[in-house]
Amino acid sequence: MVLLAAAVCTKAGKAIVSRQFVEMTRTRIEGLLAAFPKLMNTGKQHTFVETESVRYVYQPMEKLYMVLITTKNSNILEDLETLRLFSRVIPEYCRALEENEISEHCFDLIFAFDEIVALGYRENVNLAQIRTFTEMDSHEEKVFRAVRETQEREAKAEMRRKAKELQQARRDAERQGKKAPGFGGFGSSTVSGGSTTSIITETIIETDKPKVAPAPARPSGPSKALKLGAKGKEVDNFVDKLKSEGENIISSNMVKRTSEATKVHAPPINMESVHMKIEEKITLTCGRDGGLQNMELHGMIMLRISDDKFGRIRLHVENEDKKGVQLQTHPNVDKKLFTAESLIGLKNPEKSFPVNSDVGVLKWRLQTTEESFIPLTINCWPSESGNGCDVNIEYELQEDNLELNDVVITIPLPSGVGAPVIGEIDGEYRHDSRRNTLEWCLPVIDAKNKSGSLEFSIAGQPNDFFPVQVSFISKKNYCNIQVTKVTQVDGNSPVRFSTETTFLVDKYEIL
Repeated sequence: MVLLAAAVCTKAGKAIVSRQFVEMTRTRIEGLLAAFPKLMNTGKQHTFVETESVRYVYQPMEKLYMVLITTKNSNILEDLETLRLFSRVIPEYCRALEENEISEHCFDLIFAFDEIVALGYRENVNLAQIRTFTEMDSHEEKVFRAVRETQEREAKAEMRRKAKELQQARRDAERQGKKAPGFGGFGSSTVSGGSTTSIITETIIETDKPKVAPAPARPSGPSKALKLGAKGKEVDNFVDKLKSEGENIISSNMVKRTSEATKVHAPPINMESVHMKIEEKITLTCGRDGGLQNMELHGMIMLRISDDKFGRIRLHVENEDKKGVQLQTHPNVDKKLFTAESLIGLKNPEKSFPVNSDVGVLKWRLQTTEESFIPLTINCWPSESGNGCDVNIEYELQEDNLELNDVVITIPLPSGVGAPVIGEIDGEYRHDSRRNTLEWCLPVIDAKNKSGSLEFSIAGQPNDFFPVQVSFISKKNYCNIQVTKVTQVDGNSPVRFSTETTFLVDKYEIL
């Protein structure tokens, strides 16, 4: 098989991106692609078309074509297999199969095409290997970066120590009314004329100040402050590192990044004067061969009142739980009223709930070993092969009313065997080489997306892939307990309220 070129073109034959694997002129490839749409016969479901000199093997992709141009004596079956791999590569780099998206990621596609075909011949690679090769993830590079970061931290610590010594010596000299002594080791001259020492000192001590102040400008006039030697290379390196890697710069960036992250991960909540937070946490342990070893769930309704006039209220609780949870009210809540009418109110109706504080008014607990109660089942099936293990893992949502967000299924991996080769996957994955884990990331699991699977291969034994850990967050609680109405004690007039519901994972393991 000799593959001449691979291209993505429009229905009119306009080339968006094309990669030639043999010597071909631009005019030649543009002519071949321009002639391609005219050669296709309408009404026939062929995947190839031939001319006197070349063969076109193509696959429609919405408004575009993935086209391979080969010689006529190439193996059509190999051509089709190669075409399928090319077609699977494109969605890996492009979110939409549109002309502008292809153009934006053209170089990524060309690099991937080069991993599939070399000098016109197909390479023995799969999609996961192509992704790994193009990412160019190098263990040696990570080790080098780790060593360099360690050296930089040590250099910063040494510079901080030296600068503190200089500052202390300068203060002692000023206190005694003497001229600041010179210090060796960083230069050969102690000529006055610049306030380099004060710049260094203020830069390093900046982390102790609440505000970030810019470094003072270098004065032009004479000064009695100590000047480090300008001739030594160590001085230049020392000052340059402080200017480029000063603690104040790093601290301000870290504060900025932290504040930005807080803005992203903390969406605003519309809180009324009466606000309730319903929170549930689950602890679950399953066996790898099936069977629920233990499942325990704790839930609570926290009440927060920010206005005095809404202190004397009652909460109407709707309990549609059918799993047999154990409910318990706060000691100050009227238990008889809650049992008879599902109302949460104080034993003494004349008293008010505390203002501007979170008060737990109702909590519940569920402990079971019933497998049907598992919200999300995980089935991990490692099987040994000639080169190691083929691991198949799948999930299935058993509670259709739940919507799990930011689901991360963490599978441990053997150390020192490299990255796993991913076969099929629903969702995305991250390989953490430092912790030796594979994180299977799914943004949403709900009734429309109840199940999914992941397949990968790696050297190891079946026991290496346990325990599997799961984390998620949900805005719908597991036990169907909600506050549907809030009324005042006097007159039963309705009160506006807001609710925040969270279902979290405390521990979720498959051993």
